[in-house]
Amino acid sequence: MNRGSRLPLSHLADMTDDAGLFEHALLTAPRREHGYCLDDVARGLAVLCRFPETSFLSDRLLTIYLGFTLAALAPDGRCHNRMATDREWRDEPGLGDWWGRALWGLGAAATHAPSNEARKRALDGFRVAAQQRSPHARAMAFAALGAGEILIADPREEAARALLHDALDTLGPADPSPGWPWPEPRLRYANGAVVEAFLVSGVALPAPRAVLTGLRLLTFLMDAESHDARLSVTPTTGRGPGEAGPGYDQQPIEVAALADACARAYGITGDPQWREGVRAAWAWFRGDNDAGVPMFDSHTGGGYDGLEPGGRNLNQGAESTLAVLATAQQAQRLGVLG
Repeated sequence: MNRGSRLPLSHLADMTDDAGLFEHALLTAPRREHGYCLDDVARGLAVLCRFPETSFLSDRLLTIYLGFTLAALAPDGRCHNRMATDREWRDEPGLGDWWGRALWGLGAAATHAPSNEARKRALDGFRVAAQQRSPHARAMAFAALGAGEILIADPREEAARALLHDALDTLGPADPSPGWPWPEPRLRYANGAVVEAFLVSGVALPAPRAVLTGLRLLTFLMDAESHDARLSVTPTTGRGPGEAGPGYDQQPIEVAALADACARAYGITGDPQWREGVRAAWAWFRGDNDAGVPMFDSHTGGGYDGLEPGGRNLNQGAESTLAVLATAQQAQRLGVLG
């Protein structure tokens, strides 16, 4: 991936059929027997909406992902997550992370999809899902990312405004312990999304204290997820007070969420340290990580599923591929793709 080049979507396309995005891969081949999940499809919708220029392929993928996300909505705003290849849902509608990511994807599409029709369909879907509230902080953080996009674009959108207020109430205490400022007892997964939720809520509402909270948490997170002048992100087991890295497996989604948070902070403050954070995130994918191995295929855009002590998980699933593309988008936009 070179600066100024179009990011390759060939692996993402290989992981997609006319129904949706397959969740898992065996090396580069989609594992169709595991079906599709809204978690990944909605994440893909958000990523596709961030391309400054569209193509026939990106438009086709966006149309598929938007259709899947809307089909996952129940009338009361809850969402299905898992669909099998027979096109039947395998779960009951719920309010887990997938619900929050649906709102994230729909919010992105409502403001950035290439056609008026797609933007209208996405906004209608957002309003359906925004009837609900999740008891889970991560789900509400993901939902806030979509609501923030909509409210920034249209301050009259009350469904988005109400959701952001409730997300801030759910995300954590206003005055956390100075020894552990994170609003949870442990760092978990996609931690950057929590930070970005504070930042985007603070800009959209507006709520200046939320912006300050987000910047304080991002400073803490960058310090906690760095080791020997490179990113060493929270492993799958999490990380609590006093626990030092490196730890494994490190997941690409953690790096992508950190890149998004740093890009958002740079857009708000213009502080070059946050641009450097995006550069460090992209460097992690290029091999400046604890195992010293690249975490993506530069020819196809496929992402490897996890960083391990001796190298990498060679499977290229949907989540990791989207994490690569999302981080590359931010690096390209800020001129640090290199």
